[in-house]
Amino acid sequence: MTSQALGAGLGLKPEHFDAALSARADGLWFEVHPENYMVAGGPRLAWLEAVRRHHPVSLHGVSLSLAGETKPDAAQLRRLAALARRIEPTLVSEHLAWSTWRGGYLPDLLPFARTTEALHRIAAHVGRTQDALARPIAIENPSHYLRFDGHAWDEIDFLTELVRRTGCTLLLDINNVHVSACNLGYSAEDWLDRFPAAPVSEIHLAGHSQDPTLGAALLIDSHDAPVATEVWRLYRRFVERAGPRPTLIERDGQVPAFDELMRERATAHAAMATPVHAEEAAA
Repeated sequence: MTSQALGAGLGLKPEHFDAALSARADGLWFEVHPENYMVAGGPRLAWLEAVRRHHPVSLHGVSLSLAGETKPDAAQLRRLAALARRIEPTLVSEHLAWSTWRGGYLPDLLPFARTTEALHRIAAHVGRTQDALARPIAIENPSHYLRFDGHAWDEIDFLTELVRRTGCTLLLDINNVHVSACNLGYSAEDWLDRFPAAPVSEIHLAGHSQDPTLGAALLIDSHDAPVATEVWRLYRRFVERAGPRPTLIERDGQVPAFDELMRERATAHAAMATPVHAEEAAA
Protein backbone atom coordinates (compact mmCIF):
# COMPACT_ATOMS: atom_id res chain seq x y z
CA MET A 1 0.00 0.00 0.00
CA THR A 2 1.38 3.40 -0.94
CA SER A 3 1.26 6.46 1.27
CA GLN A 4 -1.42 7.89 -1.04
CA ALA A 5 -3.78 5.09 0.08
CA LEU A 6 -3.23 5.73 3.77
CA GLY A 7 -5.90 7.39 5.86
CA ALA A 8 -5.59 7.98 9.59
CA GLY A 9 -3.43 5.71 11.73
CA LEU A 10 -2.35 5.05 15.30
CA GLY A 11 0.89 4.68 17.18
CA LEU A 12 1.12 0.94 17.91
CA LYS A 13 1.54 0.04 21.59
CA PRO A 14 2.41 -3.48 22.85
CA GLU A 15 -0.77 -3.66 24.94
CA HIS A 16 -2.78 -3.15 21.74
CA PHE A 17 -1.05 -5.71 19.52
CA ASP A 18 -3.98 -8.17 19.58
CA ALA A 19 -6.55 -5.45 18.92
CA ALA A 20 -4.46 -3.94 16.12
CA LEU A 21 -4.02 -7.34 14.51
CA SER A 22 -7.77 -7.84 14.24
CA ALA A 23 -8.77 -4.21 13.55
CA ARG A 24 -10.22 -3.38 10.15
CA ALA A 25 -10.95 0.16 8.98
CA ASP A 26 -10.54 1.99 5.69
CA GLY A 27 -7.05 3.47 5.41
CA LEU A 28 -5.91 2.24 8.84
CA TRP A 29 -2.17 2.04 9.47
CA PHE A 30 0.19 1.87 12.43
CA GLU A 31 3.43 3.59 13.39
CA VAL A 32 6.22 2.38 15.68
CA HIS A 33 9.54 3.63 16.97
CA PRO A 34 12.07 1.42 15.14
CA GLU A 35 14.45 1.48 18.11
CA ASN A 36 12.07 -0.95 19.86
CA TYR A 37 12.29 -3.48 17.02
CA MET A 38 15.87 -3.36 15.71
CA VAL A 39 16.63 -6.92 16.83
CA ALA A 40 17.23 -10.22 15.06
CA GLY A 41 14.12 -11.91 16.46
CA GLY A 42 11.92 -12.36 19.50
CA PRO A 43 8.22 -11.94 20.32
CA ARG A 44 7.94 -8.18 19.80
CA LEU A 45 9.38 -8.35 16.29
CA ALA A 46 7.16 -11.34 15.52
CA TRP A 47 4.10 -9.32 16.58
CA LEU A 48 5.15 -6.39 14.38
CA GLU A 49 5.55 -8.70 11.41
CA ALA A 50 2.09 -10.17 12.11
CA VAL A 51 0.53 -6.69 12.20
CA ARG A 52 2.41 -5.77 9.02
CA ARG A 53 0.78 -8.66 7.18
CA HIS A 54 -2.60 -6.95 7.66
CA HIS A 55 -1.78 -3.23 7.90
CA PRO A 56 0.76 -0.75 6.53
CA VAL A 57 3.44 0.18 9.07
CA SER A 58 5.49 3.38 9.40
CA LEU A 59 8.81 3.77 11.23
CA HIS A 60 9.22 6.96 13.28
CA GLY A 61 12.77 7.24 14.62
CA VAL A 62 13.83 9.05 17.77
CA SER A 63 17.58 8.43 18.00
CA LEU A 64 19.46 9.33 14.80
CA SER A 65 20.31 12.78 16.21
CA LEU A 66 20.24 14.35 12.75
CA ALA A 67 20.96 17.83 14.12
CA GLY A 68 23.91 16.59 16.16
CA GLU A 69 27.55 17.47 15.62
CA THR A 70 28.49 13.96 14.49
CA LYS A 71 27.09 11.90 11.65
CA PRO A 72 24.49 9.22 12.40
CA ASP A 73 25.97 6.08 13.92
CA ALA A 74 26.82 3.60 11.15
CA ALA A 75 25.77 0.56 13.18
CA GLN A 76 22.46 2.23 14.04
CA LEU A 77 21.83 2.93 10.36
CA ARG A 78 22.59 -0.69 9.45
CA ARG A 79 20.08 -1.94 12.02
CA LEU A 80 17.47 0.54 10.84
CA ALA A 81 18.02 -0.44 7.21
CA ALA A 82 17.71 -4.14 8.10
CA LEU A 83 14.40 -3.50 9.87
CA ALA A 84 13.14 -1.46 6.92
CA ARG A 85 13.97 -4.29 4.52
CA ARG A 86 12.17 -6.73 6.80
CA ILE A 87 9.04 -4.64 7.47
CA GLU A 88 8.90 -2.66 4.20
CA PRO A 89 7.42 0.42 5.90
CA THR A 90 5.21 2.71 3.91
CA LEU A 91 6.85 5.76 5.56
CA VAL A 92 10.07 6.44 7.49
CA SER A 93 10.55 9.61 9.54
CA GLU A 94 12.86 11.26 12.06
CA HIS A 95 13.04 14.37 14.23
CA LEU A 96 14.84 17.63 13.50
CA ALA A 97 16.77 17.55 16.77
CA TRP A 98 19.88 16.16 18.43
CA SER A 99 20.17 13.61 21.22
CA THR A 100 23.74 12.33 21.28
CA TRP A 101 26.87 13.91 22.75
CA ARG A 102 30.38 12.43 22.82
CA GLY A 103 29.12 8.91 22.40
CA GLY A 104 26.28 9.18 24.93
CA TYR A 105 22.55 9.17 24.24
CA LEU A 106 20.39 11.77 25.98
CA PRO A 107 16.72 11.04 26.77
CA ASP A 108 15.36 14.05 24.89
CA LEU A 109 15.04 15.70 21.48
CA LEU A 110 17.09 18.85 21.88
CA PRO A 111 17.03 22.15 19.93
CA PHE A 112 19.76 23.76 17.82
CA ALA A 113 20.51 27.13 16.26
CA ARG A 114 19.29 27.28 12.67
CA THR A 115 22.53 28.47 11.08
CA THR A 116 23.82 27.83 7.57
CA GLU A 117 26.48 25.60 9.12
CA ALA A 118 23.73 23.56 10.78
CA LEU A 119 21.87 23.34 7.48
CA HIS A 120 24.95 21.91 5.73
CA ARG A 121 25.52 19.43 8.57
CA ILE A 122 21.90 18.26 8.81
CA ALA A 123 21.57 17.94 5.04
CA ALA A 124 24.63 15.69 5.04
CA HIS A 125 23.19 13.59 7.87
CA VAL A 126 19.82 13.28 6.13
CA GLY A 127 21.59 12.31 2.90
CA ARG A 128 23.62 9.66 4.70
CA THR A 129 20.45 8.23 6.24
CA GLN A 130 18.58 8.19 2.94
CA ASP A 131 21.52 6.51 1.22
CA ALA A 132 21.53 3.79 3.89
CA LEU A 133 17.80 3.23 3.51
CA ALA A 134 17.71 3.74 -0.27
CA ARG A 135 14.61 5.92 0.16
CA PRO A 136 13.60 9.43 1.25
CA ILE A 137 12.70 10.06 4.87
CA ALA A 138 10.34 12.63 6.39
CA ILE A 139 11.67 15.25 8.81
CA GLU A 140 9.43 16.44 11.68
CA ASN A 141 9.15 20.05 12.81
CA PRO A 142 10.08 20.22 16.53
CA SER A 143 8.35 21.63 19.59
CA HIS A 144 9.89 24.80 21.02
CA TYR A 145 9.98 25.75 24.68
CA LEU A 146 12.20 28.83 24.83
CA ARG A 147 13.75 31.52 22.69
CA PHE A 148 17.47 31.58 22.18
CA ASP A 149 19.85 33.61 20.07
CA GLY A 150 21.72 32.33 17.04
CA HIS A 151 19.04 31.57 14.47
CA ALA A 152 20.04 32.75 10.99
CA TRP A 153 17.12 31.05 9.25
CA ASP A 154 13.37 31.23 9.67
CA GLU A 155 12.15 27.75 10.63
CA ILE A 156 9.95 27.21 7.57
CA ASP A 157 12.65 28.51 5.23
CA PHE A 158 15.13 26.15 6.90
CA LEU A 159 12.86 23.14 6.39
CA THR A 160 12.09 24.14 2.80
CA GLU A 161 15.79 24.44 1.98
CA LEU A 162 16.48 21.08 3.63
CA VAL A 163 13.89 19.50 1.34
CA ARG A 164 15.45 21.18 -1.70
CA ARG A 165 18.96 20.02 -0.84
CA THR A 166 18.19 16.42 0.14
CA GLY A 167 14.94 15.36 -1.51
CA CYS A 168 13.51 14.47 1.90
CA THR A 169 9.85 15.07 2.74
CA LEU A 170 8.29 16.72 5.78
CA LEU A 171 6.31 15.34 8.71
CA LEU A 172 4.05 18.16 9.88
CA ASP A 173 3.33 17.76 13.60
CA ILE A 174 0.41 20.10 14.21
CA ASN A 175 0.48 19.68 17.98
CA ASN A 176 4.10 20.90 17.84
CA VAL A 177 2.91 23.94 15.89
CA HIS A 178 0.34 24.79 18.56
CA VAL A 179 2.70 24.16 21.48
CA SER A 180 5.50 26.21 19.95
CA ALA A 181 3.22 29.11 19.02
CA CYS A 182 1.83 29.30 22.55
CA ASN A 183 5.25 29.04 24.17
CA LEU A 184 6.99 31.59 21.94
CA GLY A 185 4.08 33.95 21.39
CA TYR A 186 3.34 33.81 17.66
CA SER A 187 0.31 32.91 15.55
CA ALA A 188 -0.05 29.18 14.89
CA GLU A 189 -2.47 29.99 12.07
CA ASP A 190 -0.03 32.31 10.28
CA TRP A 191 2.82 29.80 10.71
CA LEU A 192 0.71 26.94 9.40
CA ASP A 193 -0.54 28.97 6.43
CA ARG A 194 3.08 29.55 5.36
CA PHE A 195 4.06 25.90 5.70
CA PRO A 196 4.70 24.31 2.28
CA ALA A 197 2.09 21.67 1.47
CA ALA A 198 3.79 19.80 -1.37
CA PRO A 199 6.61 18.16 0.67
CA VAL A 200 4.30 16.99 3.50
CA SER A 201 4.09 13.18 3.42
CA GLU A 202 2.64 12.70 6.92
CA ILE A 203 0.85 14.62 9.68
CA HIS A 204 1.00 13.97 13.43
CA LEU A 205 -1.71 14.87 15.92
CA ALA A 206 -1.25 14.51 19.68
CA GLY A 207 -2.25 15.83 23.04
CA HIS A 208 -0.25 18.14 25.27
CA SER A 209 -0.17 19.24 28.90
CA GLN A 210 0.60 22.34 30.94
CA ASP A 211 3.82 22.75 32.89
CA PRO A 212 3.18 21.90 36.58
CA THR A 213 4.66 25.23 37.71
CA LEU A 214 3.98 27.70 34.90
CA GLY A 215 0.64 26.35 33.78
CA ALA A 216 -0.65 27.55 30.41
CA ALA A 217 2.40 29.79 30.00
CA LEU A 218 4.41 26.69 29.04
CA LEU A 219 2.81 23.82 27.12
CA ILE A 220 4.53 20.42 26.98
CA ASP A 221 4.35 18.08 23.99
CA SER A 222 3.53 15.21 26.35
CA HIS A 223 1.44 12.89 24.13
CA ASP A 224 -0.56 11.89 27.20
CA ALA A 225 -3.98 13.36 26.44
CA PRO A 226 -6.54 13.45 23.63
CA VAL A 227 -5.92 15.82 20.73
CA ALA A 228 -6.91 19.32 21.87
CA THR A 229 -9.70 21.31 20.25
CA GLU A 230 -7.21 23.94 19.06
CA VAL A 231 -5.10 21.28 17.35
CA TRP A 232 -8.13 19.78 15.61
CA ARG A 233 -8.98 23.26 14.35
CA LEU A 234 -5.46 23.77 12.97
CA TYR A 235 -5.54 20.32 11.38
CA ARG A 236 -8.77 21.05 9.53
CA ARG A 237 -7.37 24.41 8.46
CA PHE A 238 -4.34 22.75 6.86
CA VAL A 239 -6.36 19.96 5.21
CA GLU A 240 -8.79 22.48 3.73
CA ARG A 241 -5.86 24.36 2.19
CA ALA A 242 -3.54 21.55 1.19
CA GLY A 243 -5.61 18.40 1.00
CA PRO A 244 -5.41 15.24 3.11
CA ARG A 245 -2.17 13.54 4.11
CA PRO A 246 -1.62 10.29 6.04
CA THR A 247 -2.39 11.33 9.60
CA LEU A 248 -1.27 9.69 12.84
CA ILE A 249 -2.77 9.94 16.32
CA GLU A 250 0.14 9.78 18.79
CA ARG A 251 -0.41 8.64 22.37
CA ASP A 252 2.58 7.70 24.52
CA GLY A 253 1.39 8.35 28.07
CA GLN A 254 -1.80 7.48 29.94
CA VAL A 255 -2.63 5.26 26.98
CA PRO A 256 -6.39 4.56 26.85
CA ALA A 257 -8.22 1.53 25.52
CA PHE A 258 -7.74 0.72 21.85
CA ASP A 259 -11.39 1.50 21.05
CA GLU A 260 -10.98 5.04 22.42
CA LEU A 261 -7.97 5.63 20.19
CA MET A 262 -9.87 4.24 17.23
CA ARG A 263 -12.65 6.77 17.84
CA GLU A 264 -10.10 9.60 17.83
CA ARG A 265 -8.56 8.11 14.73
CA ALA A 266 -12.02 8.10 13.08
CA THR A 267 -12.32 11.84 13.71
CA ALA A 268 -9.08 12.45 11.83
CA HIS A 269 -10.08 10.10 9.04
CA ALA A 270 -13.39 11.91 8.58
CA ALA A 271 -11.65 15.29 8.50
CA MET A 272 -9.54 14.09 5.58
CA ALA A 273 -12.66 13.75 3.38
CA THR A 274 -12.83 17.39 2.30
CA PRO A 275 -13.74 19.10 -0.99
CA VAL A 276 -11.03 19.83 -3.54
CA HIS A 277 -8.71 22.34 -1.94
CA ALA A 278 -7.47 25.58 -3.41
CA GLU A 279 -3.86 24.52 -4.12
CA GLU A 280 -4.99 21.34 -5.93
CA ALA A 281 -7.61 23.20 -7.95
CA ALA A 282 -5.01 25.71 -9.12
CA ALA A 283 -2.52 23.01 -10.17
